[in-house]
Amino acid sequence: MTLFLNFRTSPVGGAIATHPALQTGSDTSPLAPLNPEGFKRATADKDVLFAIHGYNNSQRDAVCKLARLDGLLKLPETAVLIGILWPGDSHAGFVSYPVEKPTASRAGRLFAQFCNREMKQAASFSFVSHSLGARVALETIRGLDAGARSACLMAAAIERNCLEKEYADAFAKTGHVYILASMKDDVLRLAFPLGNFFGHLLDPTGNPLSKALGYCGPPRAIGNMVRPWQISPDLDYDHGEYLPPPVPGVAFPDPKGTWMEPASFVRRAFNLQRQRWP
Repeated sequence: MTLFLNFRTSPVGGAIATHPALQTGSDTSPLAPLNPEGFKRATADKDVLFAIHGYNNSQRDAVCKLARLDGLLKLPETAVLIGILWPGDSHAGFVSYPVEKPTASRAGRLFAQFCNREMKQAASFSFVSHSLGARVALETIRGLDAGARSACLMAAAIERNCLEKEYADAFAKTGHVYILASMKDDVLRLAFPLGNFFGHLLDPTGNPLSKALGYCGPPRAIGNMVRPWQISPDLDYDHGEYLPPPVPGVAFPDPKGTWMEPASFVRRAFNLQRQRWP
């Protein structure tokens, strides 16, 4: 069973919970409550990897994806994965993107407060995110009393210069930063610039007309960024191919799944090992 911090108040859309629910779940079983003492025991002296889903994922889909990622990673006994559930979706579907940007920022601030208050027993914090989850991750790291051991940003729906500009403070607090980007990502190529422009009106950021970090990568390698990050166009990675599919009925794991290489990338990033893909 995978641990979850649930900042949702509804399975689809809804407000952000000020205090997350402590829960466990899997790709085939519903979420169940976990008492605070059980949560503290499960995370005491552990290197924690927070896994954060992206935009337009329902609670059910996010639980399935993150629980399956947990199974693929096979983290060492000294580590534990915690899935982060946040309301980055809406009954209106993809048209809600402009209002989800401030939702991601606020979720990250509340997440940081929880870590500072309730997770002092953990040995370290690391992050892996997909899509708009990058904003949740970086906003969280910005607010942590302690820094982050590592951050792995996959298909990040955030400005490509964010680590030098908007989130330079979070970047400086992170030991190692890993990025996965694909120029075959049509969501980040076509929808991100438009959605980000309108989202900027509600939640101003550094460069609303920028291309996405998860599309063409950062402008340059600086500081503690770890190469490589650009997936070959020949592999044709689109936005939804980084994480396992959220369909419990589909056979899993599939050794030919597009998510296998990203999972190995995340595992090496968490273990601070040299990357051999992409």
